[in-house]
Amino acid sequence: MELFSGQKMNLDEIERLNSLQLAYIGDTVWELIIRQRLIQKKMNVKHMHSECIQYVNAHAQAGFLNKISPHLAGKENEIVRRGRNAHARHPAPRNQEPEDYAASTAFEALIGYLFLSGNHERIESLFSLIEGGTEDG
Repeated sequence: MELFSGQKMNLDEIERLNSLQLAYIGDTVWELIIRQRLIQKKMNVKHMHSECIQYVNAHAQAGFLNKISPHLAGKENEIVRRGRNAHARHPAPRNQEPEDYAASTAFEALIGYLFLSGNHERIESLFSLIEGGTEDG
């Protein structure tokens, strides 16, 4: 059984999604990546949760976007720009700065776009950059 057996979207359909839709899926993909890495560390659930929230909050994701931005090009920069300018129908959470929230949405939109377009290797290379490695892994 294929894990992602739902109807595949073509690139035109993916590009027509708005930034908040891309961020919606990107948020989940990013958290799954983090959780997968944490579970490999064989930590207890409480410690995994504590470490996970260090990677899946607006401030952290804004920092990750700053770190990978010099390595983005073309369509990736466009997705980030659209994501940063997206306006949710609610204000940023009280404990988050609006600038971080906007950057976080941009980061999540990029992850969502890359995931939906099947560019999982690119997500891995960006994760490597975030973790301090090189783009080649």
